Amino acid sequence: MKKLLMALAFAATLGSTAVAAKEVRLASDFTYPPFNYKNAEGQPVGFDIEIADALCKEAELKCTWVSQGWDSLIPSLLARKSDVIMASMRITEERKQRILFTDKYYQTPARFVAQANADFAMDAEGLKGKVIGLQQGTIHDRYVTDKFGKIADIKRYNGQDEVYIDMQNGRLDVTFGNADQLELAFLGKDIGKGFEFKGEAVTDKAYIGEGTALALRKQDKELAEKFNQAIEKIRANGTYDKIAAKYFNFDIYGEAL
Repeated sequence: MKKLLMALAFAATLGSTAVAAKEVRLASDFTYPPFNYKNAEGQPVGFDIEIADALCKEAELKCTWVSQGWDSLIPSLLARKSDVIMASMRITEERKQRILFTDKYYQTPARFVAQANADFAMDAEGLKGKVIGLQQGTIHDRYVTDKFGKIADIKRYNGQDEVYIDMQNGRLDVTFGNADQLELAFLGKDIGKGFEFKGEAVTDKAYIGEGTALALRKQDKELAEKFNQAIEKIRANGTYDKIAAKYFNFDIYGEAL
């Protein structure tokens, strides 16, 4: 009987492994400036990184970073190679079937970008035969594949920065992604000169999701709640706004859900 009770007690601790661990491993692909990338010294930097640091401090958690490709973020989380995904991942119904999300920490629409002199529309007729570049495995990949996969040539890349290089070199006609990231990392840089937003902003929650959040294993509810409380606190005490002001001149948090 004693052995049975010990076994049950051990099993009960498995659901909160990440909380009990000495350190929480945060995973990102570090290819998404200004949100998450590495500086010249190879150190993680960006909005996501600073928000994560603030959340870990507020929650009194010791956090370390793990570098993983975008496509492997969820599989690696489920395989316990990391504890939390902190990589500008959108909350979608499809992803919620596999993983647990915290409350959002920002929310923005998605946009198309093409050359300023492009005279085609961002619809099935306009994009027929066009070459569209995307970061593979993202919600933007899914949206464009579902909407235009049968009529356009879709090229997928490991990182968004690779998309921008091929846009500049004329290998792509269009890209599609988070409006804020496109504005800050492409259109607002020399590499993006001669390009502009095209068409209307896309806000369809079936694809674009309900905001951007940290992602955890479903059983790690206690750890998720720690992060939720920390998000609320840094929003209330001004830490969030102070960090956001370093990167954006608009409200990155977005409207209340």
